[in-house]
Amino acid sequence: MNLGQAKTFDEFMEGIWRQNPVFVMALGMCPTLAVTVSAINALSMGVATTFVLICSCLLVSLLRRVIPKEVRIATYIVIIATFVTVTDYAIQAISLTLYDALGAFIQLIVVNCVILGRAEAHASKVSPLTAVINAAGMGAGFTIGLLALGTVREIFGNGTLFGISLFGANFQPWVIMVLPPGGFFVLGGWLLLFAWWAKRRDKAALPADKAAEGHQHA
Repeated sequence: MNLGQAKTFDEFMEGIWRQNPVFVMALGMCPTLAVTVSAINALSMGVATTFVLICSCLLVSLLRRVIPKEVRIATYIVIIATFVTVTDYAIQAISLTLYDALGAFIQLIVVNCVILGRAEAHASKVSPLTAVINAAGMGAGFTIGLLALGTVREIFGNGTLFGISLFGANFQPWVIMVLPPGGFFVLGGWLLLFAWWAKRRDKAALPADKAAEGHQHA
């Protein structure tokens, strides 16, 4: 892998692992906790947000030298709102059931901190290709986060996954999982898991760092 490919891969992976919007930066918590009562809702919201994120960052990057600094935030919001409107009508045309399930949270993509933050902190400073790659990684990371919550909540709350029954008619659903407290419980569980994994990884890396220092002193 050459330097250019490594940089591209790093841009994409940033949002999936090091700065995951859900598990690291804890952004976009409103849709994360509200729509993840099922895996299909979580996936749909993730895909919709990713579409808006990529398109908005691309346009912001293309216009970064044209947009006056004094009105940049207002301009970014108008750009994001345009793509949210497109997404809103597209979901209505595809499935009214899904549109009703997602409710007002589709329109609330406009004020999602993930999108505005990427536009201001990254897309407005880099080339269009870099902006798109980074936005795709952030969108993928956000979708993974939503799916992680939606999958657990649907399995335990309904005994299904993507509407497919897993445990049969005798399964007793954990009703709390499809209620608001269930979202907080599952999110807390995932955050604990990621914190444990990060701590374990750091401990594993410590002996290697000490060994490298020993070789340098030798």
